Amino acid sequence: MPRLDEITSELDPPFAVVDLDAFDHNAADLVRRAAGRPIRVATKSVRCRELLSRALRTPGFAGLMCYSLAEALWLHREGISDDILVAYPTVDRGALRELAADPAAAAAIALVVDSPEHLDLVDAAVGPTRPDIRLCLEVDASWRPLPGLHIGTRRSPVHTADQARRSAATILRRKGFQLVGLMAYEGQIAGIGDAPVGRPLRGAAVRWLQRRSAAELVERRAAVVRAVRAMTSLEFVNGGGTGSLERTAAEPVVTELAAGSGLIGPSLFDSYRAFQPRPAVRFALPVVHRPAPRIATLFGGGYLASGPPGADRVPVPSLPRGLRLTATEGAGEVQTPVVGAAADQLRLGDRVWFRHAKAGELAERFTHYHLVDGARLTSVPTYRGEGRSFG
Repeated sequence: MPRLDEITSELDPPFAVVDLDAFDHNAADLVRRAAGRPIRVATKSVRCRELLSRALRTPGFAGLMCYSLAEALWLHREGISDDILVAYPTVDRGALRELAADPAAAAAIALVVDSPEHLDLVDAAVGPTRPDIRLCLEVDASWRPLPGLHIGTRRSPVHTADQARRSAATILRRKGFQLVGLMAYEGQIAGIGDAPVGRPLRGAAVRWLQRRSAAELVERRAAVVRAVRAMTSLEFVNGGGTGSLERTAAEPVVTELAAGSGLIGPSLFDSYRAFQPRPAVRFALPVVHRPAPRIATLFGGGYLASGPPGADRVPVPSLPRGLRLTATEGAGEVQTPVVGAAADQLRLGDRVWFRHAKAGELAERFTHYHLVDGARLTSVPTYRGEGRSFG
């Protein structure tokens, strides 16, 4: 804390900082874990052009995985990358028309689809006279051990090799489209920590589930790839996420991985056994009340993460150590009380440093990230600071 407080002493909180040493360490560790597979940077977990460019300058990273077509078009125009996968289907007709009107963008960007209706929507938006639209077929990677039991994210209706073969055949028959890739995101493996603090039984259950799910997915993903490659060549087969790089990299059919949260090291990623990212992004809140002994009240701070409501979605006070949120107020819209012995050492105007639960959502709260590089401090805009909102 003394180092961060000293370097940022001229800044008025609330503000957010990025420790570039930690960011670079995390990038190198992701590359190590990927074992030679290239990593696409998941932009939703970063949302800052400077940090995206910094990751792409790290050997072992190649291309972007965007969360909207409008975002992909912007990043392509800005020269950040000419290899972009939009990992969520788009129904943005204006962005589709922009893509079709720009041959360079159409050659650089691939869109995820999972049904003929996605193709119909593109045709309706842009018409038949256009460059081929590059497509990536998304395959559902969830585990379905019993009828009606779905473990994982709810994404594509394409689950089996036969469904993938039929979907690929539909794409290949349609003029104006080019099938270039496959994607399957195993959220039940990549996105759930297998060593939750203080919950050993849950950890054991998660590890059992992940082993069984991974064994099933290895066979099914290989069958999907064989079925599609029997009809056409593919430029890439994308899989994985920060939490499953080692497992997914070991699958021979996977040609590339995706990761983003591992660069940032948010608190949701503290509960993995195989790796431990360093906290690279923190935000500071100022002390504005001292209402009682062992209590300090901070300004703002209600930066809750998306997902199912729960204690793991709230920001975590990290510095000074020994502080915790209260059960009655939590992280509030305009004030956040913290309690603990360390609160007695805090004075009005002092900073308390927090970590967000998720990697990219903090960038929606701040217009700028302040980059800490040794003793040097610089400022760069987040997406929000550049007036960009992509959902």
